[in-house]
Amino acid sequence: MTKHQIEFITSVERRRRWSREDKERLVAATFEPEASISDVARSAGIHVSQLFRWRKELCQISAPLVPQLVPVEVAEALPASAEPPPVSRPRRKASMVTIELGGGRRLRVESDVDIEALGRILDVLERR
Repeated sequence: MTKHQIEFITSVERRRRWSREDKERLVAATFEPEASISDVARSAGIHVSQLFRWRKELCQISAPLVPQLVPVEVAEALPASAEPPPVSRPRRKASMVTIELGGGRRLRVESDVDIEALGRILDVLERR
């Protein structure tokens, strides 16, 4: 014969109030090895979704409130006669080149492909 725990609520208030310590104790029990969240919730007389909500609330890691500071190093100003550092220009976007090989075969390469490497590839493809 199995025993079932029965809870009688005699007050007018329908909702139970759980202390933070009780919530923490139940959430900690869910992290025990071989623990079943359903069993923990059932033993406490709550729905599984309530226990998951408490886990989410209590295990939430908040972002630091203080902004992270980055060290700054102040360097001497360059003399007016000094040449400014060269400006790197962005590489021009390469276009695609389609090479018809015959027999319905096509080879697409970027326009800035290494010519020697492309030659070796074409030699191999011609032999096939």
